[in-house]
Amino acid sequence: MLSANIQAGSSTRRYSDYLTRSWSHALPSGSKRSSLDVIAQLAAGHDIVGLQESDPGSLRSGFTNQTRYLAQRAGFHYWTHQPNRSVGGVASSANGLLSRLEPVKTVEHALPGRIKGRGVLLAHFGDDRQGLTVAVAHLSLGAKSRLVQLSFIAEVLKDHPNTVLMGDFNCLADQPEMNVLYRNTGLRPPECAVPTFPSWKPQRAIDHILISGQLRCAGARALPAAFSDHLALAMDIDVPEAALRS
Repeated sequence: MLSANIQAGSSTRRYSDYLTRSWSHALPSGSKRSSLDVIAQLAAGHDIVGLQESDPGSLRSGFTNQTRYLAQRAGFHYWTHQPNRSVGGVASSANGLLSRLEPVKTVEHALPGRIKGRGVLLAHFGDDRQGLTVAVAHLSLGAKSRLVQLSFIAEVLKDHPNTVLMGDFNCLADQPEMNVLYRNTGLRPPECAVPTFPSWKPQRAIDHILISGQLRCAGARALPAAFSDHLALAMDIDVPEAALRS
């Protein structure tokens, strides 16, 4: 599996780019399409991909649905997305999912928080009770908002024993607010921290792939997602065949 905050295809290679290249978050540029092509090559080597900050089709992406574009370029037969935030049609953001297997169903939830515009996207594979549930989320910057959001996610996932929760959490796995997730679901802290931010000098492990139940991690690693300010996080997961059986 792969989790990637793709920053809508924008390029950030140093902290000063947040200021000097701020225009790229509102206007289309030729480099975004080539960045998406690089991300598609990375995504193609995985079975399930969770995306954050994927533009669903606004001015800055040249009105391209980036999740659909990546699915087509990487050869995924199934894709879905959850638009969460739109700034006057100039810039939009979504969670996205690419999958080699078609889910039995998908569900979208808006996340609570002081500032609206965050969500969690769920895909269910196999039997509804014992099957595999994959969730993609992008949490807030503030600890208080994250606590409310993680409490909500824990409530949604508590009855799904075989779960993968992936995304940009904007916090370390051992932050106090993460405990509500570990206490109320079967999700486990990662076996090792993999720094993913900032991409040009990764120091903070704030992107996570958490697993529960009979799922087993067979290795995690960080990989460049073109020129995003986050590295992508890849993980090999052993999934029992029964969890995928309808």
